[in-house]
This record gives sequence, C-alpha cells and structure tokens, in this order.
Amino acid sequence: MDSAEYEREIAHRFAAFDQDGNGYIDRADFNAAAARLLKEFGTTARCDKGQALYTGAEAFWQGMAGIADVDGDQRVTREEFIGGAVKRLRDNPERFAEIARPFLRAAIAVADNENDGAASVAAVERALRVLGADAGTASAAAAQLDTDRDGRVAEAEAVGAFAAYFTVILPDA
Repeated sequence: MDSAEYEREIAHRFAAFDQDGNGYIDRADFNAAAARLLKEFGTTARCDKGQALYTGAEAFWQGMAGIADVDGDQRVTREEFIGGAVKRLRDNPERFAEIARPFLRAAIAVADNENDGAASVAAVERALRVLGADAGTASAAAAQLDTDRDGRVAEAEAVGAFAAYFTVILPDA
C-alpha cells in the first residue's frame, strides 16, 4: 500500500467514527451513532435494547479514549487515531474487538427483529448505511459479515470483522 492509499484508508476509517464531521472523535459521535440506529429501527432509548446500545456506545468511547486520547482532552484527533487506535490496535486486534463488543452486541440486538441473537443481512445493511456507509459498501459488507451464510449476522461475526477492518490498514514497515 502506498502512502497516498494509506492516508485515504486512515481518513475513511477516522470519518466512520467522526459522525458529525468536526475533525475529532468524541463521546457525542458515539451517542449520535446510537441515536441514529435507534431511530432507524424504531427502538426507544428508554427500553432495554436502547439502554444497552447507549451503554455500549459509552463503553466503546471509553475504550477508544483510553487507548487513543493522548492529551486527555476527551477528544481523539486524526493524529491520535493514527497513533493510538490504529498503530496500537494493529498489534492486538482482539483488544479492539473487546472494546467494540458491547456496542456491536447491542446494535445487533436493536436490528434483530427475531430476538434470536443475530440480525438479518438486510438489517445489518440498513445499520451500516445509517452509520455512514454508502449503499454499495453497506451491501457488500453486510453480505461478507454473514460468514456462515445463514442469512443472519451474529455478534461473533460482526466483532471479528469490525476488528479486522479497523486494525489491518497500516502498511508493513
């Protein structure tokens, strides 16, 4: 991967978290993502699934801030994201998976209309679009997440893919 491609990949992944486009990632970005998912799936913030999603968003934010917010200002800049979230987590993608797991588990529950612990590929595609993926990317990603090809995406499938997506972008040095 050349440096221009690397920079585009970093910018794309950073933008996935910077939901409001203000140039940094903060708690509000995670809360906004949760709010949009709840709205998309007609789930209230006060119900168990809504509370779990907001709790998961907070845990995800705290984990991200803990590894990337170097100056302690409760914001993760692009530089901090590159230095903390990407470089550190590349060496330990399982750690990123554990940071993301509560949010992903709750997001799947919100999208799970059968209450069986997995969301349909179509629901996952909807969730990805709500979180900022374009239609083509959302469709392809949702289909790839269904690793056992049962038409549903379970927590383990989502967590593993999420960690891989955000931790494999650095070129080998």
